Amino acid sequence: MIQRTEPITVEAFEQFELLPENADRLFELINGEIVEKVPTEEHGIIVLNIASPVREWIRQYKRVRVGVEIRHQLPKDRHNARLPDISYRIDTSAPVVRKGGVPVMPNLAVEVQSPDQSDDFMTEKAAYYLANGSHMVWLVYPSRRVVEVHTSGKVETLTESDTLDGADILPGFKLAVSEVFALD
Repeated sequence: MIQRTEPITVEAFEQFELLPENADRLFELINGEIVEKVPTEEHGIIVLNIASPVREWIRQYKRVRVGVEIRHQLPKDRHNARLPDISYRIDTSAPVVRKGGVPVMPNLAVEVQSPDQSDDFMTEKAAYYLANGSHMVWLVYPSRRVVEVHTSGKVETLTESDTLDGADILPGFKLAVSEVFALD
């Protein structure tokens, strides 16, 4: 995290991202602090292990979008520009955002824990998404090989013997948790 005494605004964050030294780096703004995302190979494989089956599943539906590292930024929140590892949106009546952040939270946000992220940091991310419009958050913990499914007022922890279920957000979607952590 890049520490400041005053919270960074979205406008200052966007200027920071445009600096030449930041051209090939990935950042998000969390509660007024700039946080660099530095995914590992394991992180990237796990993201793909989830995003690919979700992408295949949604091909049967229209007006649904799934993506990786898409910025979501609520217009009235001047101190957050979040980049879930995977985001899934049902209502896609608005055109694809080509500059700046999507002005709503995804219906489903997926975050894969990096080695430098604490469990509390991950839980705060889930709470933020849910408090601001997401209906479900999957927190993926590679070191413990578990997935937490967060919904309003409920957290369910799934192990490798369980199956990840899309509930009413991705009706009929199923993915074995063991497949989430398959590295070969």
